[in-house]
Amino acid sequence: MGLLSMATTPTQRSLKDLRDQGYLCGITEHWNSFIKRRQDLFGFIDIVAISPTESGVLAIQTTSGSNVSARLNKILENEYSQAWLKAGNRIVIHGWAKRGPRGKRKVWTVRELEVKTDSYSGD
Repeated sequence: MGLLSMATTPTQRSLKDLRDQGYLCGITEHWNSFIKRRQDLFGFIDIVAISPTESGVLAIQTTSGSNVSARLNKILENEYSQAWLKAGNRIVIHGWAKRGPRGKRKVWTVRELEVKTDSYSGD
């Protein structure tokens, strides 16, 4: 679980956290001005990351701490997510929330949930 204090959006916090761990990252989410909303790569990837010490590509879906379960359902229902995993890649959800002991200063903390092939029902 990583700690972070200065970034403003979940994507920015995840980028900093991943880069601090040595990943090379790229943002795949973009603004579609025609439909006036943000779109993710394959409908579920905000960031892709690679590491010289790991095989495959890491797909990251970033969100607030309270939306992790909704994002998990979004990924499990996505037609491309299983193919992503079967191709030897990984998917993680970064849920960001301010946490800390009662009466103490709260800091941004990430909860990382990995989606695996056994997460899918019926497989």
